[in-house]
Amino acid sequence: MASAALTEHLTMYIVVRKDLAKTLKWPTGSVITQACHAATAVLHQTSNDDNTKKYLANVEGMHKVVLETKNAETLRSLAESLNTHNVPLYEWIEQPENIPTALATAPLPERSAEVKDAFKKYCSLYR
Repeated sequence: MASAALTEHLTMYIVVRKDLAKTLKWPTGSVITQACHAATAVLHQTSNDDNTKKYLANVEGMHKVVLETKNAETLRSLAESLNTHNVPLYEWIEQPENIPTALATAPLPERSAEVKDAFKKYCSLYR
């Protein structure tokens, strides 16, 4: 029987800017790469956090939600909103262009209504 530490539902949220593909015409692979950069960076940055340790210890049980937001402004607004609720995240800034492209949260347990509302306000499922 799995321990509670391994069965706790943790979710990583990854948000990418939709305008990268639609308006700026970035190739799909480049957009996906931005999401990967943000996800890897937040796991590295929070590697000593208990939730990250639990998440990485249960590779087969990892849960991710990939979302899209309209542009740099909505990505920034989402990051600010999540920061006010102390949600650990990493906002990826693509270099050398210095363009904010994506963000990822550390693995999170079930969150408050305010955090869920921030995702609903600024994001939708990536399509």
